[in-house]
Amino acid sequence: MTDRLATMRAMADKQPDNPLARFGLANELLKAGLLDEAAVELDAYLAIHDDEGNGWLRYADTLHALGKQDAARAACEKGIDAATRHGHATLVSEFEEREY
Repeated sequence: MTDRLATMRAMADKQPDNPLARFGLANELLKAGLLDEAAVELDAYLAIHDDEGNGWLRYADTLHALGKQDAARAACEKGIDAATRHGHATLVSEFEEREY
């Protein structure tokens, strides 16, 4: 485990309701290839933060990589809603290009 991953784990443990800590940990888990754990952290992040779409995209891609196609499609739909709500047309296009 990298020092950065250990640091992010400790930060998320100390501040479980801090969306930035959750998102940071999820990103480190993705870098480490720990997809199951990353999906859990992304889910926790999305439950406590009004993400503008990027988190939903990472979550959808992670779920897709884990073979959870229905959940990936659902995450895409929520991501499209979030990106649209926040005026991120380019991100909406990225979601629409996904073929889950």
